[in-house]
Amino acid sequence: MTKLMIYGATGYTGRMAAKHAKAAGTPLVLAGRREESLSALAAELGVEYRMFGLDDTAAIDKGLAGISVLLNCAGPFLRTAEALMRASLRNGVHYLDTAAELDSYRLAEDLDDEAKAAGIMLMPGGGGSVAMLGSLAGHAVGKVRDPRKIRIALHVAGGLSRGSAISAVENVTTRTLARIDGKLVGAPAEGIRKFDFGKGAVDCFPVTLPDLITIWRSTGVPNVETFVHVTGDGFPQGDLSLLPDGPSEEDRLANRYQAAVEVTDAEGQVTRSLLDTVNGYTFTAMAAAEAGRRVLAGEVRPGFQAPAVLFGSGFAQTIADTTIVDI
Repeated sequence: MTKLMIYGATGYTGRMAAKHAKAAGTPLVLAGRREESLSALAAELGVEYRMFGLDDTAAIDKGLAGISVLLNCAGPFLRTAEALMRASLRNGVHYLDTAAELDSYRLAEDLDDEAKAAGIMLMPGGGGSVAMLGSLAGHAVGKVRDPRKIRIALHVAGGLSRGSAISAVENVTTRTLARIDGKLVGAPAEGIRKFDFGKGAVDCFPVTLPDLITIWRSTGVPNVETFVHVTGDGFPQGDLSLLPDGPSEEDRLANRYQAAVEVTDAEGQVTRSLLDTVNGYTFTAMAAAEAGRRVLAGEVRPGFQAPAVLFGSGFAQTIADTTIVDI
């Protein structure tokens, strides 16, 4: 029987993804580095587990025996994505993850030809903002005859998980990027822009999101800029390792996410759409588990893929109570 492995299954997002996968009836194997927590979660869910680190190629290959699809939830992905992507290629395993780090997507681009030759799919961002924003951008672009520019903004609400905070610090760059005429370059000096997430226009800051790669690949629009608006407690300070695993269920329920997109056509006309969904952590776990289920069922295209390409721009709307409206 083919199986989905979740690596990093006892982390904040991995645990939620594992529970969603189990509830969906997906044949499941949990994996990670800490046997005590793995065995406890495996017993709770009634599934198999395997323990291995990522510094031993032979151990990784042994751990992937009999696995068809790997979902990597172990961030920071700077430390895990390359080892597991390359292991997936060696072992004929389709790879997904929940990364929001640009380097994971650049690596998938670099490995695209090798993955195609091996008949293996690499899909960083199977859940999370890439699935959200890719669906929103695809929806809006589909309404425009000759789209030339996409500006898209994510409204992040509520607190950060410990893993997200550590990943953010380890991936801080002084250079903000945008895609201009098909190339990733330093962002233009326009800086802050206003977007309306449904309650009036607010300031949004330019950021370097992996959607600069995935939206370009899924839409073909050569100019893409990404922005973020954050509400809540702001970025945590002090020793990030002391943070709780992540927001409580109560906090997640109280803080939904939104995204807004502006698509400009060749004549300068702007089309706007708005996405509203559950909290980003809830969405990521659900979308990643659903992506894993669908890939396991045979929805596969070799090489580097984005969710909006493989599953279509309606993918986000299949997750929880996600809606997209035109404004």
